[in-house]
Amino acid sequence: MRIFQPVPVSCPPPCAACRLRKTGAFTAVSSDELAFIESFRSSTLTRHAGSILIPEQQPNGRLFTLYEGWAFRYKTLSDGRRQILNFLLPGDLIGLQQEFSDSAMHGIEAVTDVSLCMFPREGLLELFRSFPSLGYDTTWLAAREEGMVDDHLLTNGQRNAAERVAMLLMHLYRRLERIGLAHEGSVAFPINQQHIADTLGLSLVHTNKTLRRLKLLGLHDIRGGRLWLLNPRALERLADYYDTPPRKVPLL
Repeated sequence: MRIFQPVPVSCPPPCAACRLRKTGAFTAVSSDELAFIESFRSSTLTRHAGSILIPEQQPNGRLFTLYEGWAFRYKTLSDGRRQILNFLLPGDLIGLQQEFSDSAMHGIEAVTDVSLCMFPREGLLELFRSFPSLGYDTTWLAAREEGMVDDHLLTNGQRNAAERVAMLLMHLYRRLERIGLAHEGSVAFPINQQHIADTLGLSLVHTNKTLRRLKLLGLHDIRGGRLWLLNPRALERLADYYDTPPRKVPLL
């Protein structure tokens, strides 16, 4: 069995040399817009797996673009039960919701080592004023995030366990494939069964049984930190997942 070793994350380069912009998955920007994004970026940073990037219910005031690695948004109850709201992958904008609250409405935790570009929240007004197209892009990203939350609500509210797992596997695979992170029919899959259970509202036991059942049916395989979709058409039918041609998305 081939084991894929995790690669240490690298510090984000200047915007003109951004690897993500070269994937073709993101909308193009003008030279003036790129220069503004570079000036807007206050710093870059790296954090280890398990780090809390934004503490829940705490003031933060920063925006991030995830350059490399995985993270997730979550909310917790007073007894420690956790709901993972969605997974964050390279290119995702983090922390925009804080603009409309005195404190973080959710927490952000790194699944793997991550590297990020950091932006001051108070610079958003200048972005909207000086570059309306970038302001529109930011609004578009917020609407896309809302749409993803709607999809997750539908999954957890109406799909059964097998359909939920199939939907999550398809959703994450396609998102990673879009940004060029699929390799030989597989993608990195650093999340564990507890992450999946906390995302889909299932018990850990039920999650384990469902994953094993789908694997025995020959639909997927998870090994060596990688996910293979062995029968994506069957997974799509099971999840009622409709794959449309991926559109380019904005990147700050």
